[in-house]
Amino acid sequence: MTTEGTARIAVTGLATMGSNLARNLARHGFRVAVHNRTPTRTKALVEDHGHEGEFVAAETMEELVASLQKPRQIIIMVKAGGPTDAVIDELSGLLEPGDMVIDGGNAHYADTRRREAALKAKGLLFVGAGISGGEEGALNGPSIMPGGPAESYVHVGPVFEEIAAKVDGQPCCVHVGPDGAGHFVKMVHNGIEYADMQLIAEAYDLLSRVGGHTPAQLADVFKQWNEGDLESYLIEITAEVLKHTDSTGGALVDKIEDAAEQKGTGRWTVQEALELGVPVTGIAEAVFARSLSGHIEQRKAVREALGAHEVVAKPDEQLVEDVRQALYASKVVAYAQGFDMIREASKNYDWNIDLGAMATIWRGGCIIRARFLNRIREAYDANPELASLLVDGYFSDAVKAAEAAWRRVAVRAVESGVPTPGFVSALAYYDALRSERLPASLVQGLRDFFGAHTYRRTDKPGSFHTLWSGDRTEIEA
Repeated sequence: MTTEGTARIAVTGLATMGSNLARNLARHGFRVAVHNRTPTRTKALVEDHGHEGEFVAAETMEELVASLQKPRQIIIMVKAGGPTDAVIDELSGLLEPGDMVIDGGNAHYADTRRREAALKAKGLLFVGAGISGGEEGALNGPSIMPGGPAESYVHVGPVFEEIAAKVDGQPCCVHVGPDGAGHFVKMVHNGIEYADMQLIAEAYDLLSRVGGHTPAQLADVFKQWNEGDLESYLIEITAEVLKHTDSTGGALVDKIEDAAEQKGTGRWTVQEALELGVPVTGIAEAVFARSLSGHIEQRKAVREALGAHEVVAKPDEQLVEDVRQALYASKVVAYAQGFDMIREASKNYDWNIDLGAMATIWRGGCIIRARFLNRIREAYDANPELASLLVDGYFSDAVKAAEAAWRRVAVRAVESGVPTPGFVSALAYYDALRSERLPASLVQGLRDFFGAHTYRRTDKPGSFHTLWSGDRTEIEA
């Protein structure tokens, strides 16, 4: 039987994520054309997993395109950047107007906008789809964040909704918005993920070094926390990592080098937040904490010059509850900052992103899935124009209730010499938003003094400048 023109969708790039996504599609009854630059990988996928569904193996791009129903839909799962551009260039010469190219990698949203415009000029539809959930999610149900032309979702939306994770019967997939909206949201998702993990790590560090708890004891603590408001995938797997022992019988976490790596999406989030003028201090501190951890030799040199700070453990059951509350409040701040960034980008690029829908599709499949995403969805559904997630009744009450414990944790950390940039920056952000007056007034005075940058007054309209090097009179600018 000929396979030409029979496949519903195609995947090119069969590393782990691509292979698992292809298998997910096949398991859901879609005939999937598969292709890899190295044909042996294509052959291995079909031989090892052909029983899971219908695959059409293609050795060349020409064969891949020929195997597809029209309009053709091809998912690219290759390394971001140049490799993705190379595949798109090759495909664009083989496809016809109305066909669709879908980038499922971690592309920078600006690249997605550029690619969408270029393919649009050729009559092709381009979708930048953020896919979260790692290898397991790709296989068993990810959270999918597709952007691109609305007409593209008519074709690929039903496929993605079928293979996505489901929560309360709802697929964790929705059309995010035009051009780069999907990849932008995925980028911010990853930035929040950075902040979330940093806060969890700080909670672990405090309870370990200040509270004197062993990894096994902390595994039980995190397991218990996962039964309450902190319930989330990251809290769940924290308990798993902490209780795991290696071949020596000791806790694995104590043997892992304390230098965290990163692939770039967290850094992109901070860079783009700076361009948009949105303070994402929690995400920024998480990125910088990873960077600092990687400077092993510098840390060693400073430690030898200044001496290592000795932390004296003082077991305290109150500390466990205080850290739990501080962790929850700080997580709320991190998510609030992330959603602020999405809202600002949506306005800037005219994407019209539904923030409540983003919370909905993050409830399952993705790395930051958590119980309180239901609360975030409810908050934005009730008021899409929220000035901040922190003004929603549920979250404002939760953060205010945690404030005293949050402050005790910050003080205890500073007094003990245990770095908690995530907790402290989240608290500083909370305090700054609530302050009736900030010291930015002095900053503006200084800027006017050395650069004549002007300032505004609180008692009358307009901009002003003081003649600092003259008679120091004030003039209207």
